[in-house]
Amino acid sequence: MFDEIDLKILNILQENARTSNADLARAVDLAPSAVLERVRKLERRGVITGYAAHLSPPAVGLTLTAFTFVRVEEAVGATDTGRLLADLPGVLEVHYTAGAAAYLVKVRVADTAALAGLLREMGRIESVRDTNTTIVLETVKETASLPLNHHS
Repeated sequence: MFDEIDLKILNILQENARTSNADLARAVDLAPSAVLERVRKLERRGVITGYAAHLSPPAVGLTLTAFTFVRVEEAVGATDTGRLLADLPGVLEVHYTAGAAAYLVKVRVADTAALAGLLREMGRIESVRDTNTTIVLETVKETASLPLNHHS
């Protein structure tokens, strides 16, 4: 699916999406035009879906991370509630899960008062029946980089 050069390009861009085409070319020992074509092909194939700046949550006042299991009353396989949860400010991720709770929601807010407000907003969604929240005390690892070495 990917050759060694594509994997190296993807890993470099995951580490720093602002890496210049010239620096990518040097890193993979190809001409800049060849690297640019590879990156464009990865974008066209939907492998690279965008580029983003990673912000420091504490620097922007979002010091509390929590995970909330959300139990709902909706048909199995329906994800309407998940879409409503995803629209709430502070919600970073919504995962439809197997088990007692239909959703696992990752949130980032300023403090416990903001978390309480967000949980009240979740509770206002008609299909939400129950929430169970765990507050993160310390994050040991957090990354958006995908482990691409599994192709080896």
